[in-house]
Amino acid sequence: MPVRVATVVLWAAIAASAPMAAATAGEADVVGVEIRAEGPGLWRFDVAVRHDDTGWDHYADRWDVVGPDGAVLGTRVLLHPHETEQPFTRSLSGVAVPDGVAEVTVRAHDKVHGYGGKVMTVRLPR
Repeated sequence: MPVRVATVVLWAAIAASAPMAAATAGEADVVGVEIRAEGPGLWRFDVAVRHDDTGWDHYADRWDVVGPDGAVLGTRVLLHPHETEQPFTRSLSGVAVPDGVAEVTVRAHDKVHGYGGKVMTVRLPR
């Protein structure tokens, strides 16, 4: 009987530490952005994100291209954790950026902290 109690206590300790492990992963940071024109007013963004993904409960789940007025111009949804690929780069094509906009900000989001990591403001190569 003591073995069973010890096992239950061990599993309870592991379960209690899981939220702390997720919280220690920190926020998602944008660490690189490359931009290429695809056509009049359309752009391709290759964005590198760094986040200490810990599994399905805490991973970088998207990044956005945001205009100077705060409008989201494009979002790349990330469908799974990248625990063994850090930083990782993903692309988004066909982002329409209005004429006259010279700079955009790229921000990343994770499932626990939301937004708040490092962002990059980049100039469009016009």
